[in-house]
Amino acid sequence: MNSTLRRTWAEIDLDALAHNYRTLRKRIGPDVKFLGVVKADAYGHGAVQVSRTLEQLGADYLAVSSIDEAMELRSGGIIMPILILGHTPREQVGRLIEYHITQAVTCEAKALEYSEEAVRCGGTLTVHIKVDTGMSRLGYICDGAYFTTGAQGICRACALPGLQVEGIFTHFAVADEPDEDSVAYTRSQFDLFCRITEEVEKCRGERFAIRHCANTGAVACYPEMCLDMVRPGLLLYGYGEFAEKLALQPVMTLKSTISTIKIYAPGTSVSYGRIFTTDRTTRMGVVPYGYADGFFRYLSNRCQLMTADGPAPQRGKICMDMCMIDLTDLPNVLVGDEVEIFGKRNSLNEMAALAGTIPYELTCAVSKRVPRIYRQNGAVTERELLLRF
Repeated sequence: MNSTLRRTWAEIDLDALAHNYRTLRKRIGPDVKFLGVVKADAYGHGAVQVSRTLEQLGADYLAVSSIDEAMELRSGGIIMPILILGHTPREQVGRLIEYHITQAVTCEAKALEYSEEAVRCGGTLTVHIKVDTGMSRLGYICDGAYFTTGAQGICRACALPGLQVEGIFTHFAVADEPDEDSVAYTRSQFDLFCRITEEVEKCRGERFAIRHCANTGAVACYPEMCLDMVRPGLLLYGYGEFAEKLALQPVMTLKSTISTIKIYAPGTSVSYGRIFTTDRTTRMGVVPYGYADGFFRYLSNRCQLMTADGPAPQRGKICMDMCMIDLTDLPNVLVGDEVEIFGKRNSLNEMAALAGTIPYELTCAVSKRVPRIYRQNGAVTERELLLRF
């Protein structure tokens, strides 16, 4: 469904996505598989469109959080392998098998459930074993005194009927942090993952087809940890400090327009809470972009939007549907002119830092009422609005 409004929209540059993929592919080498993380609607960029592009570029795998996200891709015509990183109820195993979706197995109880249901369905479920090496979230515990029991539990899972164990993986907690303690922790996680994998492979007498642990931080900082497959998330979309160092390009540009301009006398308070008061005659623009669109209210009076003539400071509390920007020093900016909220000219990394968060929290926050416009080879190839009509 297309929006009839020229309000606020996100432009998704599929050429930038292709550039990032090729740059990362060159970095990891030809013998390492590439898994594109497209959970949470591809971090707000559009899971089907991003996945379609990655499939055309030759990526090997996709990762999502849930079976609903996986089914969206299958319904969108995506046929490449998909790994579900999160939980899937046992009653959905038949659908996983039918649609050739790979499931993460995070503990022995899950392995038994999936095995029993796969046997009942008369099929085979492809799985990847998740190992908890220090993230303390999901996965077989195998640290310290749990090493032997962890290895034994994984071996039992690999022997269960109805399961085809294709891969084994773990997730790093601080691979993106440069301090000495974080580096040591990441290396200890990798060492434990290698040891538990070796122990299980020795027990089984068979090597895992795919061993993977390298997330964005590891792809950027620890090339020796690429193993058989990498899982870049934020890096693929061109955000974060590592993206800049690797010459990657931001894929999303969020734009809006100036809907109204008003002139206020000195001493005029602006918006809720009266946290900003004009100290001079002020030319104030209203932009139809607010916290219901994904503009964090915490950024009120802290950030700037980018006009064609330069940055315009945001003033006053951010409202649900709009915000105000100071155009006093930008006299040539008029009603109807575009402003960039973040993108190539207004850094998402800087905005995230001001909000005290990470860049992909801001891209994931871009709401469903913000249309996505997809561009490739300089032309608009698709428009998408997630609102129901």
